[in-house]
Amino acid sequence: MSLSYDLATVVSRLGARESSPDVSGEDGQAAVAAVLRAPRDHAEAQILLIRRAQREGDPWSGHMAFPGGKREDVDSSLLVTAQRETKEEVGLDLERHARLVARLPSMSTMTRAKRGEFLVTPFVFAMENPEHAEFTLSLEVAEAIWVPIGPMVRGENATTFPYRHEGTLYQLPAFSVHERIVWGLTHRMLTMLFSAFS
Repeated sequence: MSLSYDLATVVSRLGARESSPDVSGEDGQAAVAAVLRAPRDHAEAQILLIRRAQREGDPWSGHMAFPGGKREDVDSSLLVTAQRETKEEVGLDLERHARLVARLPSMSTMTRAKRGEFLVTPFVFAMENPEHAEFTLSLEVAEAIWVPIGPMVRGENATTFPYRHEGTLYQLPAFSVHERIVWGLTHRMLTMLFSAFS
């Protein structure tokens, strides 16, 4: 039996899972927003991905990602971080026009620029009114696109990304979406999200 990936069904499945606990410790903290929406034709849900601008010194320069970033002193919680960064980067006001569906377990990441470790917490939001999905991109974001989740969940656009590290070439799992490659941490978070509702 094939599973349905319309927004209502996905939100229902995610809402039935237990929320991830808060993270703590000495590691740097960051948060991202995995924003789902129902397309106008009410087909399978779409998820927001951004392509980061090319910036010297940025270890994620040019990568496909979720909107998000490091927790700042002004942020009362990681949820606030995800909401603030999304508004700053793409102009979407999640606090007003979306509802929080789930908080997924934090993931650790090592950057090439720094030896320190970050804990990144994904928050899943549902934006049910397409009229509130207009983008205003910051200089940090080259583009923002809505991507159907169904083909990724079903593995229809699975591919690999060649990544060389310390002289060894690795073929990392990835998705090919709209001629763009999604790999690394974002691929890992997408896979974790899909396993939570499929």
